[in-house]
Amino acid sequence: MTWETVIGLEVHVQLATQSKLFSGSSTAFGAEPNTQANIYDLALPGTLPVMNEEVLRMAVAFGLAVDAEIGKRSVFDRKNYFYPDLPKGYQISQLDHPTVGKGSLRIQLENGDEKVIGITRAHIEEDAGKSLHEDFQGMSGIDLNRAGTPLLEIVSEPELRSAKEAVAYLKKLHSIILYLGISDGNMSQGSMRCDANVSVRKKGDTELGTRTEIKNVNSFRFVEKAINHEVQRQIDLIEDGGRVIQETRLYDSDKDETRSMRSKEVANDYRYFPEPDLLPIVIDDTYIEAVRATMPELPDARCARFVEQYGLSQYDAGVLTSSRAMADYFEQVAELCGDAKLSSNWVSVDLLGLLNKQDLDITQSPIKPTQLGTLIARIKDNTISGKIAKTVFEALADGEGEVDQIIEARGLKQVTDTGAIEKLVDDVLAGNPDQVAQFKSGKEAVFGYFVGQAMKISKGKANPAQLNELLRKKLSE
Repeated sequence: MTWETVIGLEVHVQLATQSKLFSGSSTAFGAEPNTQANIYDLALPGTLPVMNEEVLRMAVAFGLAVDAEIGKRSVFDRKNYFYPDLPKGYQISQLDHPTVGKGSLRIQLENGDEKVIGITRAHIEEDAGKSLHEDFQGMSGIDLNRAGTPLLEIVSEPELRSAKEAVAYLKKLHSIILYLGISDGNMSQGSMRCDANVSVRKKGDTELGTRTEIKNVNSFRFVEKAINHEVQRQIDLIEDGGRVIQETRLYDSDKDETRSMRSKEVANDYRYFPEPDLLPIVIDDTYIEAVRATMPELPDARCARFVEQYGLSQYDAGVLTSSRAMADYFEQVAELCGDAKLSSNWVSVDLLGLLNKQDLDITQSPIKPTQLGTLIARIKDNTISGKIAKTVFEALADGEGEVDQIIEARGLKQVTDTGAIEKLVDDVLAGNPDQVAQFKSGKEAVFGYFVGQAMKISKGKANPAQLNELLRKKLSE
């Protein structure tokens, strides 16, 4: 039987404010437990919420980035449930009147096609605290540093059809929030985490199957693995005569499996009601346009500009604009050396290869854009060959100094003296009479042998263009 997968994602993005959503406590990550929780976060009687306006600005900016309807009147609600790390016994969230309404996100599939995924809503809410189980034998500790940090929960329509589509959607979302600067997007620290609603149905059916929710997955790789496991689990269950139960499940990355956590709650279980201590948020077009005016060029627009302005392929432009930091890096390199195509090759091949090998992102690159730009400039002004440039690149990565300093210290300057290269060619041809005879008898492939020998003798420093020209000339005499 052929099955179709249906996936909808709920993504929690921690907004990059200095203080919490309704209190002045710091949101900095990594502090000692309970050192960033004031009387409001502790839910002491009589304390009242005061909203952080910066959260609203960030939410509206996100809404504009995904062409969403902006709620000009949004309302906070109380979502009631009991967790030890939720002192008030309720979470302040938004239900029927969110700040961001329907929007859409364009993703690129593996085959190069594009697909538009609907965004149902993005609502503002506060985070809960954290339960600690290690170091508390038979008990749990509670850390309220995270309680009250501002979240934007972004809910997609169930329009994703595979784990890879889900990852493409998440990566695009991640890119947009980083471009906007509304979150650090650090998934390992929980700044962006995902709940995946997964179901399967027979191919051709229009009715949705019973879904399960995989809770709090915090890496692209784990999202893909968790969904793939859950899809196969549901298919196996149905084909064996069982039925899928609507529930919340956890993903165990060590065992690569999902397991039941609790039965799935629905909205009625939370007894939502309007938050009586907060007035509705009312904004107008002037406010929305003021936020729009502060927004940077976003990834799709920047990708299109790279194709138009620099003549890059769609693929290369997509790689280089996958993050704002990457795009900024590329543009600095291209501006410095004056060659966008060469800059694109060095950044997307050599630099990304180095970063992947060392498990670093572009912001942690050991080679600065000014250094890479200077390196490419030295290829273009014939100071070094492209081959020698690889050696300088490795030296830069090892922190040996600046480009010109490395070239000078290692004696890597390219040989461009015509007389010196001519003597080199004469020596190679004189030392290889059999190969010369083969070439003259029509064996063209031997030409590469002469080039290789000459470059070997010159230790890679002979100018390749001059060398090729003189070799052709001498062999034709």
